[in-house]
Amino acid sequence: MHFLLSNDDGYQAVGLDILRRELQAFGRITVVAPDRNRSGASNSLTLDAPLYTTQVADRFFHINGTPTDCVHLAITGLLAEDDMPDMVLSGVNHGANLGDDVLYSGTVAAAMEGRFLGRPAIALSLAGNNPTHYETAGTVVANLVGKLLADPLDNDLLLNINIPDVPFEQLDGMVVTRLGQRHKSEPMVRMADPNNRPIYWVGPVGAGADAGPGTDFHAIAANKVSITPLRVDLTRHEALPRVREWLDDVLAV
Repeated sequence: MHFLLSNDDGYQAVGLDILRRELQAFGRITVVAPDRNRSGASNSLTLDAPLYTTQVADRFFHINGTPTDCVHLAITGLLAEDDMPDMVLSGVNHGANLGDDVLYSGTVAAAMEGRFLGRPAIALSLAGNNPTHYETAGTVVANLVGKLLADPLDNDLLLNINIPDVPFEQLDGMVVTRLGQRHKSEPMVRMADPNNRPIYWVGPVGAGADAGPGTDFHAIAANKVSITPLRVDLTRHEALPRVREWLDDVLAV
């Protein structure tokens, strides 16, 4: 089994090191990760500048690009045709990726790029404002990968997994969830630079709004590992008939 690992916290992140260590028992590992923190990069590709790879160890590279760049380059050229990964794992992220977060998350985007390119993929995040229990995340990853190897899911697998920031013995199991939804983000923060020019910081994310039973928010609050299957088709299929009806009296072009 060959695992491609990436993240959005950068190649020196604790969570990536934990993921790499735990998966060594299951097969061969290649790491291709950003050269610095690229949280919030979403699915962006770098199209206006060259990308450079730096090898820091055997089968371990960092790239001056986004998480999506890393996975894209790895699968479309950095790795040989006979050395393609069997699975892509992204994380373990420093902080949760719940509900609406998946639209902005570089962690989820790296996994999604793997799925776009034909590999089953998993995004992993350790919930909390300043999480510390990475060993818990490592044990969860090992358990889940062991289960997947013994009892595989579909090849179009894309899972978003969030892990409570508690000691492993305090976890209350694992549950399959749907994405919840946050309240709108807090207002942006306005400050001034040393020359008194205004500068702005994006405000904190909103609290959970749709956070009831069955959601990823609810699972984390109950110290349960949240496992959410994702899909990449954003089409609102149930709206298609109504939009067609609405369009009927518009001049055909």
